[in-house]
Amino acid sequence: MENKELKAQKVIEYYMLCNKLKNLIRTGWIDWHVNKERIESVAEHVYSVQMLAIAMSEFDDYKDLDLKKVLMMLALHETEEIIIGDITLFQISKEDKEALGHKAVEEVLQPLANKEALRKLILEFDERKTPEAKFAFFCDKLECDLQSTVYDQENSVDLSNQEGNISFNSKDVQKLLNEGKSFSEMWLLFSQGRYNYDDNFMAVSNYALKNNAKKLVREKETINK
Repeated sequence: MENKELKAQKVIEYYMLCNKLKNLIRTGWIDWHVNKERIESVAEHVYSVQMLAIAMSEFDDYKDLDLKKVLMMLALHETEEIIIGDITLFQISKEDKEALGHKAVEEVLQPLANKEALRKLILEFDERKTPEAKFAFFCDKLECDLQSTVYDQENSVDLSNQEGNISFNSKDVQKLLNEGKSFSEMWLLFSQGRYNYDDNFMAVSNYALKNNAKKLVREKETINK
């Protein structure tokens, strides 16, 4: 018979670990000196990327996609940051980050009985070979791109004040900024060139480039009143 008290203890232990992501601010926005009283946390990113996945699954090409599996991947893949923090691609190599992340995930998942199955989901996400893993990865990256448009439209990023920002000094970033691209245009185009989005993700990215995302939200809010 299951020991319910022990099970309850493990549930609380895992919950308390994951709860830390509510207070872990996304490193990228700190690096870019986003000027807001409240900046996106890792937990908020996890929520937003899951909502984006639900919306993106409306495209006909994904009708056979296992959305539940995708949402599980997106719920779990940031849990490594409870231990190692939010490390950006400009701070460490992909290989080193994955090695650190996988070790951290084992520690985070330790309280759960089905930890091995959950760990395999994270490995699948990192390998990006299955349709679900590729889709989840694209969602993770596109959500950051879209969040950059929100901060840009709020005038929360001053490109003339980027002292100490490693990302700002990247050759690819500087090329786009020297071409006169705004913060969000740079972010969207950088991702398009780096992540090999499929046609559907590219369409959403291009739409964000051509349209004022914040204005569209405001127009919808006005219609609904």
